[in-house]
Amino acid sequence: VAYGSVIGGYSERRVIAADRLVRIPDGVAAEAAAAAMLKGMTSWYLCRRTYRVAAGETVLVHAAAGGVGTILSQWCKVLGANVIGTVGSAAKGEVAREHGCDHVVLYKEEDFVERVREITGGEGVPVVFDGVGAATFEGSLQCLAKFGMMITFGNASGAVPPFNLLRLSAKCLTVARPSLMPYVERRQDLEDAAGELLGHIRAGDIRITIGQRFALEEAAEAHGALESRQTHGCTVLIP
Repeated sequence: VAYGSVIGGYSERRVIAADRLVRIPDGVAAEAAAAAMLKGMTSWYLCRRTYRVAAGETVLVHAAAGGVGTILSQWCKVLGANVIGTVGSAAKGEVAREHGCDHVVLYKEEDFVERVREITGGEGVPVVFDGVGAATFEGSLQCLAKFGMMITFGNASGAVPPFNLLRLSAKCLTVARPSLMPYVERRQDLEDAAGELLGHIRAGDIRITIGQRFALEEAAEAHGALESRQTHGCTVLIP
């Protein structure tokens, strides 16, 4: 069994409510399920609930080589979208391409707003998936097409500061700040999220890349690697 909706610590054993557990299907490795549950269900609500990605759309995914980014980019491809991904290095750019990105933008070397406009013929994208936060928020708003949605779901660079809502009116934009737990609070919703995720993994539609493995007692080192943005894909702790 696996879970992804109860967080807050690391241990070899824990007591958890049975209705928060889901069965790992045959054909999905336990390590892959452990790496994927939280990040994968986050990707699920982003592209299947908060914004329903449609075939033919072009979407922007920030931090496309990260744990959520690699899964979300692949899921958007499964849904038929064209994916623009931002990354911090050429090496991470290769990771992003291997995980579904049609276009990769090196944000340290390129202006991602200009690149998005170039790729979309000046139209912009209907949705931005942004787990970076403060550093990318302003540019992300500029990347949106009319009636677009900005989804900020993480604060890797710091929280987005307060802003004037009137700035959204010219293009009729929407800003959302969702989180996973309300989307999987009901048992049926949890089963829907996990079922879709694990089904795609089992079918090979979504590949879970574990870029780093740490022993359980090395949890502090794992956090340091994440905070310094030296990771790619998912990170797991091994008891």
